[in-house]
This record gives sequence, C-alpha cells and structure tokens, in this order.
Amino acid sequence: MNLSSEHIRKPDWLRVHWGNNRQFSITGTIVSSRNLHTICQSGRCPNLGECWNQGAATFMIGGDICTRSCKFCNTKSGRPLPLDPEEPLRVAQSIRELGLKHAVITSVDRDDLPDGGAGHWAETLRQIKGLNPQTTLEALIPDFGGNTKNIAEIIATAPEIISHNMETVRRLTPRVRSAARYERSLAVLKQIGESSVFAKTGLMLGLGETESEVFELMEDVLSVGCYFLSVGQYLQPSRKHLPVKEYIHPEIFGKYKEKARSLGFRHIESGPLVRSSYRSANFLNRISPEIKPISRA
Repeated sequence: MNLSSEHIRKPDWLRVHWGNNRQFSITGTIVSSRNLHTICQSGRCPNLGECWNQGAATFMIGGDICTRSCKFCNTKSGRPLPLDPEEPLRVAQSIRELGLKHAVITSVDRDDLPDGGAGHWAETLRQIKGLNPQTTLEALIPDFGGNTKNIAEIIATAPEIISHNMETVRRLTPRVRSAARYERSLAVLKQIGESSVFAKTGLMLGLGETESEVFELMEDVLSVGCYFLSVGQYLQPSRKHLPVKEYIHPEIFGKYKEKARSLGFRHIESGPLVRSSYRSANFLNRISPEIKPISRA
C-alpha cells in the first residue's frame, strides 16, 4: 500500500553531499568483511558520509530483519534469521579495528525471541567492554515489550548511555509506530533514569506534530529522569512510508533546542539532519565529570 498521498519538495538545507575519504573506505570494508549491519545503511541515514569519514558507525545487532513494521523506518521487516552467536565478538573486534573512543550499538526488534534479544544485547556489550575497555558506549535499545527484567539485563552491563526513542508525540504514536506505545516508552526511560546510567531519547519532526505536543513530550521525558535529547527531521525513506507533512526550518530546531535547555535537559542535539546516534559522544563530552545520572532508586 502506498501511504504517500503528497510530495513536498526537499529544501536545500537537507541536501547532503557525501563525498568520501580513505577512512570512509576503511570503515565500509571493516563492516562488510565482518558481515555486520549498521543502521547507517539500513536506515538510509543522511549522515553516513560524515560519520564513516570519521571512522564512526552505529552497529545494528540481531540481524537486519525487524519483527515490527513502523511506518517511518526503512529497516527490513519480516521473519528474522536465528541470532548469530559470533556477532558480539565481531562487533567488538570491529570497534577495536576502527579505534573508536565512543561506540553506538542498536538493534532490530526481536519480538520472536523469549527475551526479545536482551541476552544477545548484554553479551555484545560485555564483549565490547572486554576488548575495548577505554571505549565509552551508547546502547540504543528497543522497548522489549516493556519487560523490565530484559531492560535490567542491559542496564547491568553499565554502558555510559542507554537510549530509547520516543520517535514522535503522543497523538501520532499509534500511526507512526507499529507496536510501541507512548506510555510504555516512557516507562522504559524511567527504568533507565532511575538507574546509574544516563537516559537519552530521540524525536522526529515533520509528521504533523504541533509545537505544544513537542513541548509536552519534552516535559514527559524529563519527568521520568531522561535528560539527553536528540531532535531531527523525518525523511520519507520511500513512497511506501509515511509522507513528510512539513520540512522544519533550521531556525525552528534552534528554538526547540533553547526550549529544551530552559526546561532542564543537560544536552540536546537539534537540527534537520540530527539522528539518534549523531555525534553521540557530544552527550558525554559536554557533560562535566562530576555530573552523574540522577538515581531515584
């Protein structure tokens, strides 16, 4: 079914010229030679060129087929293959080869597995830490159906940041996300926020949300202890996905950044090309060492 009934011309500020350098080729070679997946590729990220040129990539574990079919996402949907038990080590080795000081790991949803893939997640993070003890980590996790035990297994591995994206405002969630629920995602962030790990979330604009709804989301995630936020423009991956309702001007992204600061967020990345893992290290680099996650436990 073609969900797109309209087409808005993409503005100049969203036009990206990738280019590439030697590091771009090295990153691509390491990823492909180890038979790994990245959200950079599956999600058609506009920042792939910038990040790969710098030797950065967001590794996607659990395969490249998702059990959900969100109407904004370009990742393949269907029946996933069995988990690859060697994948955690290969990811860790790739991070070592790339010499990453900070790494981001995400995954497809694996609702087909009893634990949603939490054990595979935890093993991947442990392998990375074992081979790369100086590398800081961000884990961008699914909601695991709201299973607190599975989320706790990942928290126990102690990455510096655990992210879970709200993606869109409350009103639009049922249309945009196939199985996730707004309140469930808030509960996931609350569990992270009450731990010793920083909680982070991401939001897409341009799906028909209002300013007041965006402000409501900001207040909701702050109320559960999430102080890191990324805000970017939704880009339609294909005509089978939800159409872009509006291309948000960079000045509006600046306005949202200032609003988030005034509300109490500790760090915000806000701009048309910002994605969940974009410049992820900034969320740690710009926080002074004495600031720790706020624990309510």
